Amino acid sequence: MSSSPSFLRSERVGAAVLLGAAILGLVLANLSTGPGLLAIKSHHLDIPGIGLNLSVGHWVSDGLLALFFFVVAVDLKHELLRGQLNSVKKAIVPGIAAIGGVIMPAVVFAIVTIGSGYGSGWPIPTATDIAFALGVLAVFGSHLPGRIRVFLLALAVLDDLVAILIIAVFFTHGSNLAFLGFGVVAVAATFGAGRLLGRRKGAAGALLVVLVIVLAVVSWYFVYRSGVHATIAAVAVGLVLPLDPARKAVHALEPFVNGLVLPIFAFAAAAVAVPSVGLGQLSPVFWAIVIALPVGKLIGITLAGGIASRVFRDPDPTRRSQTLSMFELVTVAMLGGIGFTVSLLMNELAFKRQPEIVDEGTLAVLIGSGISIVIAAVLVTLLKRAETRANAAKRAAVGQPR
Repeated sequence: MSSSPSFLRSERVGAAVLLGAAILGLVLANLSTGPGLLAIKSHHLDIPGIGLNLSVGHWVSDGLLALFFFVVAVDLKHELLRGQLNSVKKAIVPGIAAIGGVIMPAVVFAIVTIGSGYGSGWPIPTATDIAFALGVLAVFGSHLPGRIRVFLLALAVLDDLVAILIIAVFFTHGSNLAFLGFGVVAVAATFGAGRLLGRRKGAAGALLVVLVIVLAVVSWYFVYRSGVHATIAAVAVGLVLPLDPARKAVHALEPFVNGLVLPIFAFAAAAVAVPSVGLGQLSPVFWAIVIALPVGKLIGITLAGGIASRVFRDPDPTRRSQTLSMFELVTVAMLGGIGFTVSLLMNELAFKRQPEIVDEGTLAVLIGSGISIVIAAVLVTLLKRAETRANAAKRAAVGQPR
């Protein structure tokens, strides 16, 4: 059996492949290969007779990326039902921190772009790339206390939920209610078929799996035709399927999503020509994103999370060891500034009729996320060293060998 699936499930590997794909796309788009690559990206591939006529780039962002959002939805459901968010007590502090991490970057973006006419891009810096953030933590922060990863995971999952809601509410235009109704019926049928999964074995079980997949694709089609962003269909399917079979599907899809879907999206989204203008000629959108991702996330998550930690402090002193210190919270906040995948998608959605702004926004997302990665890596390393010294001091105090 090949070891590649487990290899591609690694958070470290996923982050490295994602970053490598984005860099490769950006480099190739600005070499002699650029015009050909951009022509391929904008080339339309249609399926006659059913109203699907998308460019290669949109097949990636509307089609392939739906698998990523399906995985996000199932992970969200798992955390809400059985994981770190399965009670108000567990979810309240990371939830408030996540809200702060959404509001403050949007405020920073609005301030920088005020009067420019580009205010519709406020959602771009509000997202956190959960896979990338966890990957950076895994690379630089092995053996750190589990509470840091737990808090980051909870915060990022809730952040993704907000991002999904933003896409559904703010990037839906001219909805076709008939197609949307058909989409709802298809999702409901997926739910019904999903309820039977696990009760049927053998050929009947295999046929049910095929039926669920077909219904999921039909749901995607109707939601796409309705004018709602098609990835919302994947989210709906992920939420309505029973958790156990959905988790099995995610386990099977994870290597494909990490090793192919996300890198292809990152490659395609980052394949933009660097504007041949001076820094002073870049639009306010560029500067707003570059500032809002690292700075807005840092301030928003730290401030909201710090206040929530004090207000909702556990009265039981034996459980306070699970509360993040201020240094740990700042580190998590910096990891939250890695926007990447969802920020790139929101950038495309916000300025899809202004390709030159999309290009600047893409570069800004890459730079802003890059700044967050570098600072977060330094903070995680410092945190790891401090934790190592503290553990050594504890062992020395009780006379244990180092």
